[in-house]
Parts: sequence; C-alpha cells; structure tokens
Amino acid sequence: MSSELHDLYQEVILDHNKRPRNFGTLEDADRSAAGHNPLCGDRLTVHLKLDNDGVSEVSFEGSGCAISKASASIMTDAVKGKSRDEIEHLFREFHTLLTGDPSVREKASAELGKLAVFEGVREFPIRVKCATLPWHTLKAALDGRKDAATTE
Repeated sequence: MSSELHDLYQEVILDHNKRPRNFGTLEDADRSAAGHNPLCGDRLTVHLKLDNDGVSEVSFEGSGCAISKASASIMTDAVKGKSRDEIEHLFREFHTLLTGDPSVREKASAELGKLAVFEGVREFPIRVKCATLPWHTLKAALDGRKDAATTE
C-alpha cells in the first residue's frame, strides 16, 4: 500500500471515529444486539429497522477504539437499504479483506468501497477483532439473537 493511500485510509478512519455516522439509538427499532470485544474493551449496540428482507434503517451506539467505532460507522452506511443476502456478502468480503488469502483480497477490496480503508488492519491481528465486532453484532441483530456478540 502506498504511503499516500495509507494516509488517506487513516484520515477516513479518524473522520468516522470523530464524527460517526448513524450514531445513537434508533426509535422503533425492530431488532437490536449488543457486542463486546473483551480484548480491547469495545462495547456497542446495533439497532435495525427491517423492511421485508432488508435493512431500511440502522444505527449503533457505544464506546470503543477508533477502529471499532469507524468500522461501525462505515458499516452502517454500507448496509442501509441492503437485503440480508447483500449484507451477508459484504460481511464475507470484509472478513476476507482482513483475514483472507492475499490472492482473493484484491477482489474483496474492489467490492467493498469505503470499507476497503480497513485493509491495513490485517497487519495487526488484535485490531482485526476491533474492526469485525460491529459486523458480528449486526449479524446477531439480523438473526434475532439475544446473547451478546463477541469476537471470540
């Protein structure tokens, strides 16, 4: 990754950490789930309004490190208006970007849009859990699970 690209990615992450999108409670949410990363102390709740097979509105609240908060912010923008299948696909591509074989990472990165800013996180395995916590929590909310989502 070039130095300029790395700097741009860092700026996007810092911006979403300082000014998270879709942050707060969601009135009349159909589903909510809590998530916790015991290694970092990140805690968040994802709220969803469902529309047929998709997510019409999404928000999150909680506290955590910059990676976790930025990931939740960008994730909420990415999944709003998407179907469950589209969200599942994004989750798999995001996970591949952070943990997958280098030969398939390029394809994943191309499909993720702004979520690709987390590509550099894979170099710090402990931070991968920070970036994926919002996604595991989103999946728990979609599945209607009552237990807390974790990165373990």
